[in-house]
Amino acid sequence: MSDASAGRLRLGLNIDHVATVRNARGGPHPDPLRAALLAEAAGADGITAHLREDRRHITDTDIDALMAKLTLPLNFEMAATAEMQAIALRHRPHAVCVVPERREERTTEGGLEVARDENRLAHFIAPLRDAGIRVSIFIAADRRQIEAAHRIGAPVIELHTGGYYEAGLTGNAAGVAEELAKLTDMAAFAHDLGLEVHAGHGLTYDNVGPVAALPQVRELNIGHFIIGEAIFVGLPAAVARMREEMDKARASG
Repeated sequence: MSDASAGRLRLGLNIDHVATVRNARGGPHPDPLRAALLAEAAGADGITAHLREDRRHITDTDIDALMAKLTLPLNFEMAATAEMQAIALRHRPHAVCVVPERREERTTEGGLEVARDENRLAHFIAPLRDAGIRVSIFIAADRRQIEAAHRIGAPVIELHTGGYYEAGLTGNAAGVAEELAKLTDMAAFAHDLGLEVHAGHGLTYDNVGPVAALPQVRELNIGHFIIGEAIFVGLPAAVARMREEMDKARASG
């Protein structure tokens, strides 16, 4: 991905909810590809799109268009299924992020259980790595899961920041501090193992700073909040503001 320097924190915009709005009415508008192109101009470093089994937002046609016209790297979020593996191998995006997926959930809830499924996941990601795709595993900030991700050969992990977000929603200052401490410790632990560390889920202008300041974190993937803010201020302004908040936190350490 584009990276001005080793210390630059990358911003990946998740465009799933542009497709959610489109699919609520049917037809072609709003177009996720257009959102991706606007985000690039506003300072995003990559685009994330989750092709779910039920195609509730992003569709196969969206992935085709993104691969054909997107100049930013595409991070293809997917479940660990044979169908998704075949799609990833056909398109060969810059990266795939393997996530847990349940039909009844509104959005991805929690991290992938790697430690109990190491053998299957190791065989699942091997063809993706052999194809030159950078593989990331979306997991909780938990030592056991990080060690398992390392053992199966995933070069990247994305730490689930949902607990940090939820604690902030309820005004639980102690909970926020506890979740941030876990993220801090586990980002350092993963980095020491040689893993590249990303983070995401529930990050906003108000809470992104402490996570963005973690020196081991190389990329934040943010979607729902930025797309929501875009309703009020426009997508370029929403992306630019998040980019500004991240850069400010990174500079302050």
